[in-house]
Amino acid sequence: MAHIAIDARIINSSTGRYIERLLTYLEKLDSPHRFSVLVRAKDKDFWKPTKDNFKVVVADYHQYTVAEQTKFHRFLKRLDADLIHFCMPQQPLLYTGKSVTTVHDLNLLRIKENEGMSVPILKIKQLIFAKLLRIVTKRSVFVLTPTRYTKDDLLQFQPVDTNKVIVTYEAADLVSDTEDPVKQFDGKKFLIVVGRAEKYKNQRGAIEAHQLLLKNHPDLWLVIIGKRDQTSRKLEAWTKKRGYKQIEFFGFATDAQLAWFYNHCAAYVFPSFMEGFGLPALEAMKHGAPVVSSSATCLPEVLGDAAIYFDPSQPSEMADQIARGLNDSALQKTLVSKGAAQADKYSWLRMAKETHEV
Repeated sequence: MAHIAIDARIINSSTGRYIERLLTYLEKLDSPHRFSVLVRAKDKDFWKPTKDNFKVVVADYHQYTVAEQTKFHRFLKRLDADLIHFCMPQQPLLYTGKSVTTVHDLNLLRIKENEGMSVPILKIKQLIFAKLLRIVTKRSVFVLTPTRYTKDDLLQFQPVDTNKVIVTYEAADLVSDTEDPVKQFDGKKFLIVVGRAEKYKNQRGAIEAHQLLLKNHPDLWLVIIGKRDQTSRKLEAWTKKRGYKQIEFFGFATDAQLAWFYNHCAAYVFPSFMEGFGLPALEAMKHGAPVVSSSATCLPEVLGDAAIYFDPSQPSEMADQIARGLNDSALQKTLVSKGAAQADKYSWLRMAKETHEV
């Protein structure tokens, strides 16, 4: 029986759904190994094990800090695990024990600017991440990626044996079995965009496409769902300055509210310039929403022929493709049917089994 540590310090984040699902389905495998799940102090009750061989251990060290490189390193040495699965590349550079690392994407290296961060600071962060990624890719026994696109991107960035980099596709569940209706949109026709407001997510492009759609769909709303922060408030101010209409910055939605939005939207729009997997679009398909998606990076690989695609740099093309879905009821039914089948191709249990085998 081996002692395996899983670095889950970001379990309460956008990447956290991957970690939480991995842990939940690893428990279902009845593994003979002993697992230590490392979390920040604030998240010690976020995920609760149901099996005796899983234990939550507080490792209160923030990423990209001196403490991560020094104190966390000493913590890991004391932990004395046979293997550590780092669920992100951010990890102590001096750690020399056996490890597996999940690399979700290389987006940080691709972005040109980031709200709330000066360009010089972004460049420094990119240099640090690039150095870190090269080191952990070389020293990890295996590297896991959620798509073949990310695998190929990583191998181009840091050439290693292709057999060392293993694709373990993520999956989508119903975000909630119950709905919490959002009364202000009950009975209205609306598109939804889900996620953070960083520029690479291209919510601005979706807003511009929506305004073009209003000419022939004057009752159509755009609902932007995601945590309110400085970036989203700036985007909202930008829309108001231009006099854009029928846009709702909804903010954070509970799982039950998100399920309602997925189940009742006219279409789910995924305008992103880059993704590592694109989980929200697959969740939308799972709930029966027609999906109109960017054709960038991994999205055609993950969504297959179950979505309508557009060039994310062209708001007019985005509007045209959304209009196709809105105007053609037969196409809508096809998208819903194909979307459900596409979502069912993926399995968290299979992902957990593939990870456990590594």
